[in-house]
Amino acid sequence: MMKNSVAAAVHAALNAERPVILDNPPAALAEEPRPRQEPTTEAVPLPAECWVGIDVAKAHLDGATWPEIERLRVARDDAGLVALTAWLRARAPRLIVLEATGGLEVPVVTALVEAGLPVAVSNPRQARDFAKATGRLAKTDALDAAVLAHFGHAIGPEPRPWKDAEAQALTAVIQRRRQVVEMLTAEKNRLASAHPHVKPDLEATIAWLEQRLKDHDRDLQQRLRASPVWRERDDLLRGVPGIGPVTAATLLAALPELGTLDRRQISALVGVCPFNRDSGRSRGRRMIFGGRAGVRAVLYMATVTASRCNPVIKAFYQRLRQAGKPSKVALTACMSK
Repeated sequence: MMKNSVAAAVHAALNAERPVILDNPPAALAEEPRPRQEPTTEAVPLPAECWVGIDVAKAHLDGATWPEIERLRVARDDAGLVALTAWLRARAPRLIVLEATGGLEVPVVTALVEAGLPVAVSNPRQARDFAKATGRLAKTDALDAAVLAHFGHAIGPEPRPWKDAEAQALTAVIQRRRQVVEMLTAEKNRLASAHPHVKPDLEATIAWLEQRLKDHDRDLQQRLRASPVWRERDDLLRGVPGIGPVTAATLLAALPELGTLDRRQISALVGVCPFNRDSGRSRGRRMIFGGRAGVRAVLYMATVTASRCNPVIKAFYQRLRQAGKPSKVALTACMSK
């Protein structure tokens, strides 16, 4: 039936009589003069909504929009950030998505936040899994930027609270302290089996690292006590038995979402929330996955102390151990609590 109707339509179009066009139509057939209309101001169409992805590399930044693909590449310097900000403001994106790239994204996100643009920093694993799910197996900086823009449109990650300059400085001091602790541990391990000829050098290095560790601890305390807001939060956190100055400073600097999310969300964000591994009738072991490793590391040591001196955590830990839970499983549950 469809074929007959299409054929009939084509036949009618081919056999239709063509209108006769007169070069000089008579007055009777001429068109009547139309009334003059006042000129109207046409509304300028608003720009279409778009989402932007930015791939951060050491030397340059790649930007891409979605759903209409526009691309931009600028150098990762002050001039490039100015050009990138101007390019983004002209497009007024709903959301800008970047990946966490070990700190390279911090200056970019800071500049965009200061410009009043909506920014979300996503987990690289999530963005890569999204690319594979959409069939994008190739990987370049330009393609990654387009994937991030598509990811922002499809998933819509929530912009996380960004750290101000003081919080970024506190985070840098905490990261440097962690590096000093790692170097100090490595040097002490080398000292145990070192040749007598190099032991004095190792001992001098250990002494210097221990002094640097004390300096970083003093710097952390001065920064925390200098801010009235941080001082109040620091006192609140350190009022919990088992929470020391380093743990409190790490929670304040590396976990700004603390207090704004519920217990399940904050546990998953830190990486102490066990996830199910079930399929059909099979019941797999619950395991923690991902999260913020720096926060989880200091929280583990604080929980070890709390399992001995905090009455609430101690009773909870002992109850889990008596129920047959392994010690690390019980400690992870105490970290979540």
